[in-house]
Amino acid sequence: MNRLLASTCLAFGLSVTGASVAAAECGDVTIASMNWQSAEVLAALDQLILNEGFGCDAEIIVGDTVPTLTSMVEKGEPDLAPEGWVDLLPEVVGRGVSEGKLVGAAVALSDGAVQGWWIPKYIADANPQIQTIEDVLKHPELFPDPEDASKGAIHNGPAGWGGTVATAQLYKAYGAEDAGFTLVDTGSAAGLDGSIAKAYEGGKGWVGYYWAPTALLGKYEMVKLGHGVPYDDAEWKRCNTVADCADPKMNDWPKDTVQTMLTTSFAERAGPDVMDYLNKRAWSNATVNALMAWMTDNQATGEDGARHFLKENEDLWTTWVSPEVAEKVKSSL
Repeated sequence: MNRLLASTCLAFGLSVTGASVAAAECGDVTIASMNWQSAEVLAALDQLILNEGFGCDAEIIVGDTVPTLTSMVEKGEPDLAPEGWVDLLPEVVGRGVSEGKLVGAAVALSDGAVQGWWIPKYIADANPQIQTIEDVLKHPELFPDPEDASKGAIHNGPAGWGGTVATAQLYKAYGAEDAGFTLVDTGSAAGLDGSIAKAYEGGKGWVGYYWAPTALLGKYEMVKLGHGVPYDDAEWKRCNTVADCADPKMNDWPKDTVQTMLTTSFAERAGPDVMDYLNKRAWSNATVNALMAWMTDNQATGEDGARHFLKENEDLWTTWVSPEVAEKVKSSL
């Protein structure tokens, strides 16, 4: 997912509160399941709760961010995108809302999709003075370059990722080279993951680019560094995300809004109880990270993950639905 992330972070303030919602039967529902783990399990979760709890006839269809949200605006289908990365398509989503073709429900990922530079929690715990990027750059000895232990290392993602460009620009902006750090090209997603796993399992220092929610952060507890400055949207667009910009400035990393999106036609026929569920249904990065780690360790499908979540997180999901619906869902398990 991270290779698709946009550099913009627009706040749409989308809401279905006060929308006209008919009290009709839920009926047939098409749910977009995107091609990454967190979206897959959320789509499966919505399908299970809508079918078993509300008597819908929900069907999963495979999608991806751009074609799914575009199709919802232009064709009115699918009905529901549980994990809509709305900052990727601000113009399309904004037009869909203004033209009355789309409505937004809960911000599915309550604390937003997070990118930035991270360090292992055991390093953070042992060095409480290290809280920001500038703090890290004072201690290259704690984050040794695997090829040259006399220097520190900032681990970057593969070529082609937006986060890789931003990391290279922040490396320049914060003067990391002058501070004795090299920028390490990890080569691939597997290489980036492997560098974290190797450091973590050896109790070594590591600092570099990563994002959440991910299964890896559910397995290896990491701490995101502060940037020491407020987010400047204009500067982020001008230089922090432009590979050949020569004068990047220090900047914070914006969060991406991950929101559940519905077609207006579905919102109008779904009924108030279904809409109440979709307006409440949200979870945190920590919850999703742990769930995806379980899914990865158990080679679980989205449906497996959804059922595991429902069994292990009853205190959370029962706040999204009425007691009657909750009992129906529990019985289905």
